[in-house]
Amino acid sequence: MKYLYNNFYEVLERNAREFRKKPAYFIDDKKVTWEEVKKKVDTFARTLELLGVKKEDKIPIYVANSLEFIIAYLATQKIGAIPVPINTFLKEDEVAFIVNDVEAELMVASSKLACNIPTIRSKTKVKKIIWEGDYKDLDENNISFSEILANYEAHESIELPKLEDLAVIIYTSGTTGKPKGAMLTYKNIFSNILGVNEIVKITNKDRFIAYLPMFHSFTMTVNLLLPMYSASPVVIIRSIMPFSNIIKQTLLKRVTIFTGVPDVYSALSRAKLPFYFHWLNKVRFFISGAAPLPGEVLNRFKAKFKKAPLLEGYGLSETSPVVAVNRPELQKPGSVGPTIPGVEVKIVNDDLVEVPVGEAGEIIVKGDNVMKGYYKREDATAETIINGWLLTGDIGKVDEDGYIYILDRKKDLIISRGVNIYPREIEEVCLKFPGVKECAVVGKKDENHGEIPIAFIEPEEDVKVDVRELRKFLKSHLANYKLPKEIYIVDNLPKNATGKVLKRVLREKLEDFINS
Repeated sequence: MKYLYNNFYEVLERNAREFRKKPAYFIDDKKVTWEEVKKKVDTFARTLELLGVKKEDKIPIYVANSLEFIIAYLATQKIGAIPVPINTFLKEDEVAFIVNDVEAELMVASSKLACNIPTIRSKTKVKKIIWEGDYKDLDENNISFSEILANYEAHESIELPKLEDLAVIIYTSGTTGKPKGAMLTYKNIFSNILGVNEIVKITNKDRFIAYLPMFHSFTMTVNLLLPMYSASPVVIIRSIMPFSNIIKQTLLKRVTIFTGVPDVYSALSRAKLPFYFHWLNKVRFFISGAAPLPGEVLNRFKAKFKKAPLLEGYGLSETSPVVAVNRPELQKPGSVGPTIPGVEVKIVNDDLVEVPVGEAGEIIVKGDNVMKGYYKREDATAETIINGWLLTGDIGKVDEDGYIYILDRKKDLIISRGVNIYPREIEEVCLKFPGVKECAVVGKKDENHGEIPIAFIEPEEDVKVDVRELRKFLKSHLANYKLPKEIYIVDNLPKNATGKVLKRVLREKLEDFINS
């Protein structure tokens, strides 16, 4: 794979030179050109330098979706420092863990999130905070982002990062234990961009929409850096709510590439769209990532949106993040598609021996997109990357065409009397039952069976799911050993910021559900 750039500042320079007055971002009622973005990045980078930020320093970015997030990210990289995007749903102790892990002394934060980190300085080494938005108590240690940008100042000369240098540290959601920082190089991310681009053929005529959280690796690569590489404008949406605004902006701004998570496509497939939507809709690809897309949602979506395909993909933060995506010319229901160019996948058993085509095993990944390792976690890195192959912890299979099917997380696998039960298979059947909005199946320890499957059902709004009828339905579609031994109706399933159900939380609170 041929790499034309060493870092993203070089891409920004090219855009500011070749597409100077063309829009880079639409946000609220404003339009920002590539030339303006470069000036803002240059100014912020110079300020970071004056504040004492050095090469390889880590800069946590605890900022909601905004142009400021992008500026902080690119400016940090320009001077060779490392941006560390932080999940904006985290609370102070969780933020403090990450800030301490990277030993940061300066961070960038949204003023609207200040209530989440009121005493962050007492829990970390942070001395200075640059505040995005209106922060009242400004002083030498509480600096206004907007005031920085008000005074343009560029570097005379600066050594830019190299292709193999560290570009970003993205902390995993911490579904097991404390979160770990996945170290991604510029080469990792560029390889992902080039691989995806070979499939969807992005040009500067395309327009993206970014409403998913920018701190997430999927949004970062596919919604921000990929369009920057192709000089495609991005419509920035500050919040996913109200959802009607996303639909409105998709139409008004003539969005052509729409990315989302399964929850979004589930909502779109059920939404009452305005009669003129299909006339004005310019979307040529819908792309789904970050979590498995239920087959029932895919079928409903296809029936409603016939003009543009919904391409399900698969990836991890550790792979920058895309591993595979369905092809426009051939989509297979239930599959996440073949690997993108430059990426290899194998299905292996517990001894890391490749299994025959069609058999289930752990998915392992190799390619330029595989992370450098986990920050300060050499033991975890050694357990996860073996001979250049990343162990994903996902169970899957590959067909004769190389299309990958995700069966489950290895840790979610239920073993009952020595037989493997894949929760996702049960969940897919549950979702076909009328009134079931979401479903999660986890294993519960059992004296006689080892483990038994337990189902948690989130009904659609104002719908009462009849558990007895649901049991009959499942019995007609699943083998007896796969049937959930207990079914619980819940108001909401616990999820992370991108819509993944937190099965760890369900397991931890299993007794609460049972006794409630």
